[in-house]
This record gives sequence, structure tokens and C-alpha cells, in this order.
Amino acid sequence: MKVGVVTFPGSLDDVDAQRAVRIGGNEAVALWHGDADLKGVDAIVLPGGFSYGDYLRCGAISRFAPVMDKVVEAAGAGMPVLGICNGFQILCESHLLPGALIRNDHRKFVCRDQLLRIENNRTPWTSAYEQGQEIRIVLKNGEGGFVADAATLERIEGEGQVVARYLELNPNGSLNDIAGVTNERGNVVGLMPHPEHAVEELTGSGLDGLGFFTSLVEHTFA
Repeated sequence: MKVGVVTFPGSLDDVDAQRAVRIGGNEAVALWHGDADLKGVDAIVLPGGFSYGDYLRCGAISRFAPVMDKVVEAAGAGMPVLGICNGFQILCESHLLPGALIRNDHRKFVCRDQLLRIENNRTPWTSAYEQGQEIRIVLKNGEGGFVADAATLERIEGEGQVVARYLELNPNGSLNDIAGVTNERGNVVGLMPHPEHAVEELTGSGLDGLGFFTSLVEHTFA
């Protein structure tokens, strides 16, 4: 599959995401925040970093980048979209995902290998994992606390929209230990930890993140 990786001004992990896409068996296509089209890609990754300097709120300006009009349109048509860290924040700001990300409850930037449990393996980004599988990948954020109102939280829990949950400890105060969510359709996924940093033994924390990228190859699309 052709997977577009969007670079915003301030993106840090776009090259890492492109490499992970290729290691996962897909073709990586570089997209720029000012692009008016998606260059025929089959899926999209919004990478981590500090897009537009995180001014106003994380992801608040990126939501209005020209490329995001096309991303929102494509996501609405069922295209798989993965937002990692800052990309997760952008997806929430774009109303493609429920909830919001706020400053960590301890008010400090956190960087650690984090244990997660895959709660939903029915998305195009998680189908390579077993339901309930525990994985360890890198986490690095300053505004990673997932929040939602009580009704939204009840809905996403009840409808299986929680994709991954923190284990061992909650690193940022996220409600219900939520590390990632999906939309109702299941094609859009936001994840606060960084699977792209765990796709090869030499330069990462193992291989536990690779499934997010091989899933696209293995997933059967409706």
C-alpha cells in the first residue's frame, strides 16, 4: 500500500514514520502540510513532533493546514489514518477522534518505554496484534493526557473504541489509562506512544511497534 506521511513545520518523527512504513512492507509517500492533494495514497500517517510550534494548543493550527482538508475528506470516505502523539492531537482537534489531549498531570515531559495492552485489534492499524496483547513501545510527550466528558468516555468504552491502554503506570493522567482510541468506523486511530520507534532491534526498543505498520498489509478491508 502507498502510505502518505505528512510533514508539518515542527514535525520531528516524520522520517522515522516513513522508515517504519517501509519496514512494515508498504510504500512511503512524503506529504507536505501545504499539499492540496494526497498523491494517490491508500493510507495516511500524521507523525509526532511539535507542529507549528504547538502554539495555541497542540495540533490546533495544524488542523487548518491545507492538507488536512483532504485528510478529513479521505477519512470520512474510509481511508485508514493513524495519528501518533502530535498526530493524535491533530486528529482530535480535527474532530476525527473523540476527546482531547491536555498537559500531563505531573506537568513534566515524559520519555520512557511504556507497556500497553491492545484493546481493539479490529482496526487497519492493529489487526496484526492479538486482542489483549501486551506490547512495549516508546512514549514521549508533555501533553498526553487523554480526557473526555463522562458521556463520551462511556460511549467509547462501551463501543470498543479504546485501541490501547497503559499498563504498569499511567504516565500522563489519561482517563481510564487510555493510550489510543479509534473512531466509530474504526479506520482512524490515534495513539500517544510511538510505534515507529519500535520497528527494528538496532535502533529502537524492540519490535513491538511493527504491527501498526504490517497491519495495513494483513488487514482485510471491507
